[in-house]
Amino acid sequence: MSKKFSLPDFWKALTIIIILVFAVFLVYPLLSLFLSSFRDPETGGWTFDNFVKFFSRRFYYTALWNSFLVTGCVTVLTVLIGIPMAYFMTSFKIRGKTALEILIIISMMSPAFIGAYSWVLLGGRNGVITKFLSGLFGIQTPSIYGFGGILLVFTLKLYPFIYMYASGALKKIDVSLGEAAESLGCGSVRKVATIIVPLITPTILAGALLVFMNALADFGTPMLIGEGYRTMPVLIYSEFIGEVGGSANFAASMATIMVFITAIMFIGQKHFVNKKSYTMSALRPIQPKEITGLKSIFVHAFLFIIIGLSIIPQLTVIYTSFLNTNQAIFLPGFSLVSYKMIFSNLGSAIRNTYLFGLIAILLIVLLGLFIAYLSVRRRNFFTGIIDSLTMFPYIIPGSVLGITLLLAFNDEPLILSGTAFIIIISLVIRRLPYTLRSSSAILYQISPSIEEASISLGASPVKTFFRITAVMMLPGVLSGAILSWITVINELSSSVILYTAGTRTMSVAVYQEVVRASYGTAAALATILTATTVISLILFYKLTGKKEVNV
Repeated sequence: MSKKFSLPDFWKALTIIIILVFAVFLVYPLLSLFLSSFRDPETGGWTFDNFVKFFSRRFYYTALWNSFLVTGCVTVLTVLIGIPMAYFMTSFKIRGKTALEILIIISMMSPAFIGAYSWVLLGGRNGVITKFLSGLFGIQTPSIYGFGGILLVFTLKLYPFIYMYASGALKKIDVSLGEAAESLGCGSVRKVATIIVPLITPTILAGALLVFMNALADFGTPMLIGEGYRTMPVLIYSEFIGEVGGSANFAASMATIMVFITAIMFIGQKHFVNKKSYTMSALRPIQPKEITGLKSIFVHAFLFIIIGLSIIPQLTVIYTSFLNTNQAIFLPGFSLVSYKMIFSNLGSAIRNTYLFGLIAILLIVLLGLFIAYLSVRRRNFFTGIIDSLTMFPYIIPGSVLGITLLLAFNDEPLILSGTAFIIIISLVIRRLPYTLRSSSAILYQISPSIEEASISLGASPVKTFFRITAVMMLPGVLSGAILSWITVINELSSSVILYTAGTRTMSVAVYQEVVRASYGTAAALATILTATTVISLILFYKLTGKKEVNV
């Protein structure tokens, strides 16, 4: 009788429950999306017309080309910026290195659409920089709108991913390799190009894929700053909410194309990395060296300029939030009028953000604990399926996920559209991988012998997990949960599809205020998001004892 409730039964039951949860809230919505894309909006019959319409009309397939063009250029630029930054910060003693790294993380964690909004304030038609240069020097600055503006915002927002991946890889390279190359007459530039870069290429590709996916999936930036430069997320959103005949089915077909393309890229990247990856133990890791003269000036100028440009959006938002304002017009002097307005008119958005976020994080922590243990300690075919399903949201754009959930849960037997629950589901699905990866990483560092010792002393296996293993995993789980939390409160792409008047979040409210040209209130809300992000990062550093974030 006692064997009935032993560890295998508990974990088997948990495995089945988790598979069912993902089947209902991820697999079923994706299947609904796929089937909907082949439906005729008028007859309900099966058809390829939605795909024929997309590929036969220039207006639509140009958006796909635009998305690939902008994301491809962004990926190349972030690699060209991120790798030198990582090399400089790892190889040389940089003044203010800790502060610079914190600024890099803050710029990465803040939502891209806030960067777009800030650059409109600075370089828009009536922007501060635009009016200053035009009035004082008669210089007409290039337009911040369209392809160039999107490229600027994405590059300054996403290069930290390449920087962080490259930094982590460089710290695992043994310095003796470089010394051996130099002893054979290899110069510094050639050493980096022929020794270091090939070694970190698989890691760089992983970071580049993350950059590509983020840029491809982003909705807010091209919507706010694109001005006619159509990308796929904007087109999908416009078609889906248009409610013109066939819009939902046609939007589903475009979303299916997006999922198909990103899945192919993800599989291709994983295949290349598995073939080309290297394992290395850095017995003598790279030690930072002093630099002087022109080299020091160039390196510091490069770092300060890039990081300064990337942090400008946050500083602009904070400064703007304290300006005296009357709707879209900024008045002389400073005041708290914008904050008074948001707390009186948009208080529900602030409350929803923290409430939905806290509920989502609790669910993420529980799922992260259980799935990590299943994947690491209880490996089998079914836990492998769970592990793959949890990582799949990495390749699903937020707007696509929002549409899949609405298509799946807008009718019987389970109606969730318009509720807070559907937003929380999207947040959990999208942001679980951050916590799951950190949970798995720390579990690999915990010896199974500790659990075996507890069981040998009479504790049940289940009790051992909750009393010992879970407690030891908690630092890693919480560090990942904080990163999940930061991305949860800044989520826009899926929330802007799923929200109603009663479930609006701060990100959605910021986007709406910018669209209405109510820049003061938008800045105040964005400042609250930025402040929450900074506080969350401080907690992350305190919990982990680190001065860096691993993605």
